Amino acid sequence: MATTTEGAARAERFWQRMAIGLAIFIIIGFVQFALRGFVDPVAAPFWVHLHGVAMLAWLGLLIAQPTLASRGDMVWHRRLGWAGAALAILITGLGIFTGVASLVLNRFPPFFSPPYFLALTVIESLAFGLTVWAAVRRRHATAWHRRLMIGATIVILEPALGRLLPMPLMIGWSDIPVGLIQLAVVGIVALYDRRTLGRVHPATRAIAAIVIAVRVTIYLLSMAPPVIALATRLAG
Repeated sequence: MATTTEGAARAERFWQRMAIGLAIFIIIGFVQFALRGFVDPVAAPFWVHLHGVAMLAWLGLLIAQPTLASRGDMVWHRRLGWAGAALAILITGLGIFTGVASLVLNRFPPFFSPPYFLALTVIESLAFGLTVWAAVRRRHATAWHRRLMIGATIVILEPALGRLLPMPLMIGWSDIPVGLIQLAVVGIVALYDRRTLGRVHPATRAIAAIVIAVRVTIYLLSMAPPVIALATRLAG
């Protein structure tokens, strides 16, 4: 019995550390970008700040959930879970709105074309929301639930990566390094699977497939005539 309890505690510690690692990486990406003078936070529209607060809340929740589970406090774990589901809907909507509004106000990065930026913000936001939805649907299958929740956050690593990588030098092929870094993070989960399960869990493989699908979809949509026409009209 003690061995089972210790194993469960170790599992929760892994997911907690994954959540903390992702949170630190994302926060560093945005903070260093502001400190280097590439953005004026004060001048940003209120919805940008709202989106940032929502994301910080998501990262806090991602850390809190395995902490609560490790303490056996499943009542608050479930309550925060439903709050997280509502928060994910808000983040998805804000992500799409912020992308569209940025095009209209010409506040998007100059190294992205309008069609690419539109496809990027919409597809990543939808992929995040749908992955969280799948995690909620699988909430009683703990192994799937944990991996899908972490996977949803991996899907939206691109904004932080875009502030750390030399994006102006990677015009036209930034999806490759971004996707590879995201897959490397998925690889950490895969190594954990191999060590604890002796195989890579199907949910981990699903997250890897989602990461690849998102990057390919963004690239292809950015060249689709309807997307080009819509983005041009929004940025006009």
